[in-house]
Amino acid sequence: MKVLAILYNGFNAAVKEPRLLGTVENKLGIDKWLASRGHEYIVSSDKEGPNSDFEKHIADAEVLITTPFHPGYLTRELIEKAKNLKICVTAGVGSDHIDLNAAVDHKIQVLEVTGSNVVSVAEHVVMNILALVRNFVPAHEMIERGDWQVSDVARNAFDLEGKVVGTIGAGRIGYRVLQRLVPFDCKEHLYYDYAKLSTEREQAIKARRVEDIEDFVSQCDVVTVNAPLHEGTRGLINEKLLSKFKPGAWLVNTARGAICDADDVAAALKSGQLRGYAGDVWNVQPAPKDHPWRTMKNPLGGGNGMTPHYSGTTLDAQARYAAGTKSILENYFEGREQEPADVIVGLGAWATKAYGQR
Repeated sequence: MKVLAILYNGFNAAVKEPRLLGTVENKLGIDKWLASRGHEYIVSSDKEGPNSDFEKHIADAEVLITTPFHPGYLTRELIEKAKNLKICVTAGVGSDHIDLNAAVDHKIQVLEVTGSNVVSVAEHVVMNILALVRNFVPAHEMIERGDWQVSDVARNAFDLEGKVVGTIGAGRIGYRVLQRLVPFDCKEHLYYDYAKLSTEREQAIKARRVEDIEDFVSQCDVVTVNAPLHEGTRGLINEKLLSKFKPGAWLVNTARGAICDADDVAAALKSGQLRGYAGDVWNVQPAPKDHPWRTMKNPLGGGNGMTPHYSGTTLDAQARYAAGTKSILENYFEGREQEPADVIVGLGAWATKAYGQR
């Protein structure tokens, strides 16, 4: 059968580092295995427009492999053209680049390697929180410039201890973020999620649930977004909700860029309503050079902790999601049941509540 993979270019880095499995060059490490089974394996980064490899090969591919870090956007229109497509596999976690409702309608299975990146992303969130709260980026940039004026960075640097930290989404990643923050002696941990944690799990991370999101953000010094992108979260953090944040709060988003309104976040940072914004996800990926999040600053010239989308694609995470992708494909080829936690869309039906209440 024909297997199409849309991955990101690793260029010289991928040649020198073979553990960069999620790249075009290293092909998730499954090219020889697929060839040995007689399958055609097309790997490309070319995903934009009607003449792209993505649109050309999706027409007759049976299997599509994509990645959140360089997503091939599989729209309903493309699904309707993909007459042979039976299964989509996300090499990583997060399948919002696929029109999941269309996949349900066309009985195309959608799976992802659940859990493959949770530790990697949770660690990145904690790093982002500390970088913002301690005003690290401007301090480092000062050293690179050859300057030394402690007051210019210390005036906007704080301790994390004693602050209120809240997560939007308390699933595999959000829970681990609060778990890792326990030793920092924050004043309180809050979470906003339609699913309540058990009392035991709440106590383990010293967390309290807040059911109204405006009430939730108004109490937090730090808000971290750890929820999937779906109809209920797209544009969730906009001008209206940002006005309810504590003045000078910090916001971290490593979930999906489109959960936040890009222009509203930039405006909130510029005004000082947000003291800082950090993350690695963008509403369009790769982000255009003029994206406001690349250059936005707070009134003191800091507060920007943005990076390319890489929190979930550490070398450790790549090993996990490459192995998971192979396992999903093996199950598909052999007609075996998939791991239930990996299934987002089954044959004509949703198989998870992770993408909102349905």
